[in-house]
Amino acid sequence: MELKHIAAREGRLSSFLLGEMKLSYALMNKLKWGDALRVNGAPQRTNYAVKVGDEICVIMDEPTPDYPAEQGPLEILYEDNYILAVDKPAGMLIHPSRSRNSGTLANFVAGYYQRTGQNSAFHPLTRLDRDTFGVVLLGKNAHVHTLLQQTQVQKTYFALAWGVPEQKEGIIDAPIARRPLPSLLREIRADGKPSVTEYRVLEQQGGVSKLALRPITGRTHQLRLHCAYMGFPILGDPQYGTEESLRVSRELGHTHQQLCAGELELLHPITGEALHIHSKLKIDFCKGR
Repeated sequence: MELKHIAAREGRLSSFLLGEMKLSYALMNKLKWGDALRVNGAPQRTNYAVKVGDEICVIMDEPTPDYPAEQGPLEILYEDNYILAVDKPAGMLIHPSRSRNSGTLANFVAGYYQRTGQNSAFHPLTRLDRDTFGVVLLGKNAHVHTLLQQTQVQKTYFALAWGVPEQKEGIIDAPIARRPLPSLLREIRADGKPSVTEYRVLEQQGGVSKLALRPITGRTHQLRLHCAYMGFPILGDPQYGTEESLRVSRELGHTHQQLCAGELELLHPITGEALHIHSKLKIDFCKGR
């Protein structure tokens, strides 16, 4: 991947790399020993005197992943030279694991990069559970991923829940801790990490509510656990749902938990452009509606 910038001032190349192009000292020092730093197409050192109008280019090649690139379905929501946003369907893993090395979102993204001739890698900012679906935002290299991690991203999820909140909108403030090993699940516990979620009721049919959820913190399983704790578990949630919520989910024809990463709002980490990315996947009260 190439990171480019047209100089609007004069100065040492290093000042542009650390300033406008937002490289870290460690990354700049790593790249300066090869020919990855170029001005007007020619390799240069960090003390090179850049003039107004010069094109600075940083070449950031990524190592080949240790999992296979595969051709498969990939719904692209947004793409430029630096970031990629895609829709992940329910039932798909984000990344290969020890037990499964193919058929994941990472495999299909690698296949897309291969097919389009992009020397980019899989660096997800958002990591969704297997059965959660919707927007996944990726940096195309480690540097852009680091910048994304430093960017304020507002996430809005949509969910179907069994139960109707007493208030149409509010804040769930309940600390989350990991259950004792070997469990991988979480629980609400006084000594847990601070965890806050904003919720709003969008619609209701009978005992089912359609909610907009905004995580203020980013704990594992936060939305699912917070909804269950408040008495309106997400439909189809196999870990934190109740027998009744699972029964209702089956009766409505759902085959997976009804939680969608619906929207992301952020300022582009390189250009500063305001981005508002929407998932094309939807949640409905009844399957096929």
